[in-house]
Amino acid sequence: MRDYDEVTSFLGEWGPFQRLIFFLLSASIIPNGFNGMSVVFLAGSPEHRCRVPDTVNLSSAWRNHSIPLETKDGRQVPQKCRRYRLATIANFSALGLEPGLDVNLEQLEQESCLDGWEYSKDVFLSTIVTEWNLVCEDDWKTPLTTSLFFVGVLCGSFVSGQLSDRFGRKKVLFATMAVQTGFSFVQIFSTSWEMFTVLFIIVGMGQISNYVVAFILGTEILSKSVRIIFSTLGVCTFFAIGYMVLPLFAYFIRDWRMLLLALTLPGVLCAPLWWFIPESPRWLISQRRFEEAEQIIQKAAKMNSIVAPAVIFDPLELQELNSLKQKKVFILDLFKTRNIATITVMSVMLWMLTSVGYFALSLNVPNLHGDIYLNCFLSGLIEVPAYFTAWLLLRNLPRRYIIAGVLFCGGGVLLLIQMVPEDYNFVSIGLVMLGKFGVTSAFSMLYVFTAELYPTLVRNMAVGITSMASRVGSIIAPYFVYLGAYNRLLPYIVMGSLTVLIGIITLFFPESFGVALPENLEQMQKVRGFRCGKKSTASLDREESPKVLITAF
Repeated sequence: MRDYDEVTSFLGEWGPFQRLIFFLLSASIIPNGFNGMSVVFLAGSPEHRCRVPDTVNLSSAWRNHSIPLETKDGRQVPQKCRRYRLATIANFSALGLEPGLDVNLEQLEQESCLDGWEYSKDVFLSTIVTEWNLVCEDDWKTPLTTSLFFVGVLCGSFVSGQLSDRFGRKKVLFATMAVQTGFSFVQIFSTSWEMFTVLFIIVGMGQISNYVVAFILGTEILSKSVRIIFSTLGVCTFFAIGYMVLPLFAYFIRDWRMLLLALTLPGVLCAPLWWFIPESPRWLISQRRFEEAEQIIQKAAKMNSIVAPAVIFDPLELQELNSLKQKKVFILDLFKTRNIATITVMSVMLWMLTSVGYFALSLNVPNLHGDIYLNCFLSGLIEVPAYFTAWLLLRNLPRRYIIAGVLFCGGGVLLLIQMVPEDYNFVSIGLVMLGKFGVTSAFSMLYVFTAELYPTLVRNMAVGITSMASRVGSIIAPYFVYLGAYNRLLPYIVMGSLTVLIGIITLFFPESFGVALPENLEQMQKVRGFRCGKKSTASLDREESPKVLITAF
């Protein structure tokens, strides 16, 4: 019995049809880079201080000293959430007393920002923070907004595969692109933080669903050798391109509503792709729609200037293939034995903590010294060589060593940031980018590593569960960034320590490079450092490791 790849092998590997699908689906990923990281600018928190109304009669000296000072990172800076009691200093001003000379400022009573805040417009003209005063007592709302976006991502990743299996890859792809673009547009008219956040959750659902379905559609249409490049350098690199273009938009458009409007336009431009991207023939075959699948292959052959066979799909053969039923598996099978349970728990930790590092470093750009727009661009740019490096390493080297190595590299340089003198800002930024390089490289290798560890029966389930763990990591990542409000170095210390820790744990995984993929749970290799009995003979048979699809998310 022939499989789909064998039946359609006459199309070739890299003809005009394959190139068109590769680049159009990759291009559809670019808006995901916008929406995935747009919160960096939409929810940017500029410098702020308590507003002192002009109606209060204060001398220029008292107005300049109306805000108490505090020590932060070794410097005296104005407090953001307190001011001296205006009634008191107004009386001192009326009596002609001078601050610091006639009056000891440290003994003055303070009060909260009863009249609102003044925001610096050096970086942002407006953000949702300045729009709804998400500072001081309400500063918890900013990381919550980001976390809830990733809750939407979690929900979207859970349902997107099921929807595409039921209604088709193409329909769900364009429906989720419409959700992402449409609700981003509606966000422009938000009248409250609550409304903005609810809409942001829906945008997150559309964002990841679009990404996942585009990935699935590409891997099902493209040939085996091309889909490897598509699922690594294609999908991931075009996401990074969207990430890099984001700060260019934000630099020239510094009002959050106008920026959001500009970020929705590329999604609208993707609408004409409906007439160029076909449905997945594999999915059509699974739905017994053989004639439609054959028409798509015939058009592909014509585009590639190839004469297709008179009969491409033998209905009897395909019906026999579809009638084969797989043994049912359950999530508890991932914890069936001590060895399997240990691998599963370690995999969940690896995915979750690597995701925390990736998203925390991406979202922490505003806390870096220097220009936020340049730093965001560099954070996206560093991902491109990270993906190429991961692809090259996966082709030739043992998995657990290269993943542990890049995690050690990423976490180690993050820990070194605390040793860099305050004046050497460029060194700190360079170390952050090296850390992002290491974590991104590791993140892009996890799909391959996890898929090679588990047998065919539970492979999709294992990748799904661990991928869900990465979504949990992205949900808690904003709170690592939030630590920077207390100490600029604290996020790097925590992220660096956790990244090095998970790098150490990775060394205890079994090695999958050059080892035959297990076909059942009994053939799974043993965790290193634990006595779980002898390894099965099948797991020791060496052969060329099959190429497995990988993606960064």
